[in-house]
Amino acid sequence: MKRLFLSAILCLSVISTFGQTSNIVKQDLSQADIDRIVMKFTQNEGLFREALNVYAFNRYVTVSNIGLGGQITGTYRRDSFMTFDSTGKRYERILFAPISTLTEMSITVEDIDNMGGIDAFGVEPKTIDLYKFTYLGKERVDELDLYVFDVEPKVLPDWKKGEGKYFQGRVWIDQEDLMIVKSKGKAVPEKKQRFATIESIRENVDGKYWFPSHVSANDELVFSSGQVVKIRILVKFKNYRVGRTDVKILDGEDAVEPQPTPSPEPVKKPLNF
Repeated sequence: MKRLFLSAILCLSVISTFGQTSNIVKQDLSQADIDRIVMKFTQNEGLFREALNVYAFNRYVTVSNIGLGGQITGTYRRDSFMTFDSTGKRYERILFAPISTLTEMSITVEDIDNMGGIDAFGVEPKTIDLYKFTYLGKERVDELDLYVFDVEPKVLPDWKKGEGKYFQGRVWIDQEDLMIVKSKGKAVPEKKQRFATIESIRENVDGKYWFPSHVSANDELVFSSGQVVKIRILVKFKNYRVGRTDVKILDGEDAVEPQPTPSPEPVKKPLNF
């Protein structure tokens, strides 16, 4: 079973749109090959989203305000079991959520939704045609050979018209599976709220699909008022297990017929990471 681990690799450094230094080796591909890779990994992203619809999992969210000197000045925490209600819709069962001690207004319900959606998963399959993909080259991360693409909306949506949010950033595609194994970016446009740049790492948990396992950010949110809020975000996804029996995932080769998994009961004490 393949698993993604990040490590330092010495090769050509490229500065991304977000100012990060990465280790991408420029290797030219034909436009036909680029189009094929984009088509395949976006199709696979759609299959991954469908597969996720039958899985229950635990999510542990911690958001901290960072003050002068790097000390933590406040913390928001939310441990959840992401399961399904009686109608089959995704349902969040909160296991532990102490009173927030954040000193700044740096976390909203919308932020939490993004951590489980746009920021964590990257490109939304149903909006693929609205994105521009720019091939940058290849990167070797431990045992994985990855294609690297910058991603941005072709036209930035107008939040005043309620046109929604899109992913803007970078994705890393496994050369063998042609699936996203890492993404780094943010939701746009930001409106009055500010979103952190989120890095999401995925793990192959079922021998087929790559599911998010570790999502993090260490960013400064600069508001229109001039206020600057430094935050640190850590989200861990654990214990993926099939939790629905009313969905079949078809990929042209076989069907996944899920079996039910009992849901854990809520707990009254903190869960350890």
